[in-house]
Amino acid sequence: MQAQSSGQEAAQDQPLIRRMESSMGALSHLRVVEIGSSAATSYCARLFADFGADVQKVEAPAGDPLRRSAPLTPGGQSAWFAFLNFNKSSIVIDVVDTDAISRLTALIEGCDILIDGRDVDPMDCPPIDIAAIRQRRPGLTYLEASWFGREGPYAGFAATDSTVRALAGLVKLVGPVEGPPLHAPDFQTGILAGLWGFIAAASSELARMQGGTGRSWSLSIFESTLALSEYPMFEAFKSGDAMRRMGINRFWQNFPTGIYATKKGWLGVTTITPAQWRAFCDMLGLIELRDDPAFVLNEGRLQHREQIERQFIPRLMTRTAREWFAEGLKRKIPIVPAPDISDLLQDAENECGAIVPVLLGEEEGLTLGSMQRLTLTPPRRGGKVPAPGEQQAGESTRGHLSGTTSASSGRIDADGPPLQGIRVIDFSMGWAGPLCTRTLADLGAEVIKVEAIQYPDWWRGVNRPAGYVAGQMYEKAVRFCMMNRNKRGITLDLKRAQGLALAKRLVARANIVVGNYSVDVLPKLGLGYDVLRTLNPRLVMMSMSAFGTNSVHRDCRAYGSTLEQGSGLPSVIGNPGGPPAMSHIAFGDPVGGLNGCAAVLVALMHARNTGQGQFIDLAQIECMMPFAAPWITVHSIGGTPPVRYGNRHPQFVPHGCFRCAGDDNWIMVAATDAEMWQRLAILIGRVDWATDVSLKSAEGRRGIEDMIEGGIEAWTLTRDADQAMSELQAVGVAAGVARLPIDLFKDRHLRSRAFLQEIERAFIGLHPQTSMPIRESRGPYAICTAAPTLGQHNREILSGLLGLSDAEIAQLMREEIIGTAMLPEAEFPKATKGASDPECEVRAISRQPLSRTSHS
Repeated sequence: MQAQSSGQEAAQDQPLIRRMESSMGALSHLRVVEIGSSAATSYCARLFADFGADVQKVEAPAGDPLRRSAPLTPGGQSAWFAFLNFNKSSIVIDVVDTDAISRLTALIEGCDILIDGRDVDPMDCPPIDIAAIRQRRPGLTYLEASWFGREGPYAGFAATDSTVRALAGLVKLVGPVEGPPLHAPDFQTGILAGLWGFIAAASSELARMQGGTGRSWSLSIFESTLALSEYPMFEAFKSGDAMRRMGINRFWQNFPTGIYATKKGWLGVTTITPAQWRAFCDMLGLIELRDDPAFVLNEGRLQHREQIERQFIPRLMTRTAREWFAEGLKRKIPIVPAPDISDLLQDAENECGAIVPVLLGEEEGLTLGSMQRLTLTPPRRGGKVPAPGEQQAGESTRGHLSGTTSASSGRIDADGPPLQGIRVIDFSMGWAGPLCTRTLADLGAEVIKVEAIQYPDWWRGVNRPAGYVAGQMYEKAVRFCMMNRNKRGITLDLKRAQGLALAKRLVARANIVVGNYSVDVLPKLGLGYDVLRTLNPRLVMMSMSAFGTNSVHRDCRAYGSTLEQGSGLPSVIGNPGGPPAMSHIAFGDPVGGLNGCAAVLVALMHARNTGQGQFIDLAQIECMMPFAAPWITVHSIGGTPPVRYGNRHPQFVPHGCFRCAGDDNWIMVAATDAEMWQRLAILIGRVDWATDVSLKSAEGRRGIEDMIEGGIEAWTLTRDADQAMSELQAVGVAAGVARLPIDLFKDRHLRSRAFLQEIERAFIGLHPQTSMPIRESRGPYAICTAAPTLGQHNREILSGLLGLSDAEIAQLMREEIIGTAMLPEAEFPKATKGASDPECEVRAISRQPLSRTSHS
């Protein structure tokens, strides 16, 4: 394997640990302590370590149980644990030691942030009085994670990654029509919840740097996972109970959106707009398909999907995936080769830093580095996985930077949200960018969303059929309201001098700028970082493109589906011999949004400490790659292709999605240890299995896995899915009903926790909104304002913030530089036509949402 051999040659020259790049990190002034065992808290702490924080991981003498998580390297090391824990130190504290409590208490009292995963797995952690410690250390930031939160009907449930995702509506829509739903491998909830935990803790540190006190957060892993469910939830809210499982690599409501075989390799295909569909047909020489009016829109193509695939699949087999990719670039079609793990390791694109070296004991391998690509204060490039009790040399400058505050604002209100006083100029559209800025707004930042009456946010609707503009249908898009609450909205035509000048004045008064256009759009408009930093040296600016500013694929069009297709993850999903399988309609969008939010918080902490802003080049394709991290590590060391388990599991036996009574009702069930297996066997009436010593180990059970699965399904088939879950959970067996997204609106646990809030908005009325999964009290953060109508806050911002007179604002309205109503294309002013092609500069966006933009 190319990547492996080149790594071995380099290793002859110098030890790997010396090759790992190191710099004084943006967070090197912080000391973090991690207790308990959970993937979510481990990943949260790792994100701090990536930027130089001194992270002390507290373990029991036997080590974190995650050290034994599959997949394992040839040397028996956990590749998953390695990804979660490199660059940390380990401290072993034995609960039986007489000084264990005092040692742990002293360690915590000396840190800035305590990250607590004990509710998931206490890992024999000595008992400590967190309340007393926080009283003595009011500056301490505390984050505790649990599967479902401390209160609610699911609070005591046994859980695994897969059972949580089933409950979150992320399993039932994936897989063959006849079932069972196709379970993607583990490692997803930990990454998503870890990002949310980092966002909570990092925002607290920003507040503390402004004179605030420490904060205490609770994190629900289940609710964190719903970041992926929001879009299908709200599409279901709008459209009714219409979503059903449609087959492998098929998703309501777009077609084709999937992965297909070619002459060599697999190709990810997404066509959403009529123009993309026509270009795809032209590329394949399918003129009749292109010109059939029944196939112009997604609904028509979806209804005739079998007929359409029979025509284009043979054409795709005539050329390789790489050749089709090159053709797609020319035609602006969102297609991408779907790599396997070996392809990722051999791809020269990884020189940008996504894949980094890692040392696991005596083994040298590769894993995923930080996705938060800050240009001035880059993250660490690789690291060492600590052995139990091993300390690593840190970069802490604790005491040098701690307490430094920004000169831009005074002390914050300790009872207010942590990001109050921070101003964000939001040039983003769709899902990924607006989720990043919505999260900042939810945490108290002032977010000013910039649109244009000529080209509003595309989640209001890109195409404008008859009556769309006149009927103000662009104000009735629920998905737009979902992503843009708590923001203020302004319209500016950035292609005209007056609009551009006003945008620059806003930026000069801001802390953060976020954009997710294709990489050249804002620079061509005169809003590149090289220009904006001269106006505001403290400015943090983030570009959220699909492949990154310097990528060889920078011009490739992409949706959230494209990012999953190109991440390598589909190659490890599904059954042996089957195609690479996608697991979401637009996986990359919410993942990119959460990574973007984490990145700007890191950069903002550095700016507060030093007065230096910087540019963030966030490549959203890289944000998807951590979900495949364990297989990358194993393959980089052993060279063996990853095992595809389907709905089974490398550790847990049994593990799968089982049919229940009724039509298409399913439940995810897992036995994570011998005791849980025995309780499961007794419950389903197989006492003989429970007492059989040969079945005590997972490997022993694997020998009769078919028989065990048959026994479980014989039991579940006689029960409603919720009844089965109740009975299983009553005896402590991990189980979760496979929900549809629309089911989440009436989920009893979410209702009991007030997770869904209702808010009033013009044109829509009362509608639900999801809460953040991070809380400072029993209730969620309140949603203060609905998404802005187009240009709703023009006068408020232009007059109150920029000091424009009523006459000046009226003149801008007359010239249609600002406005409050979408402008039909026929009425575009001459200044926006001609050389400045809207298709090239505004709609040529590398990150569009997967939604019915063509006719919504």
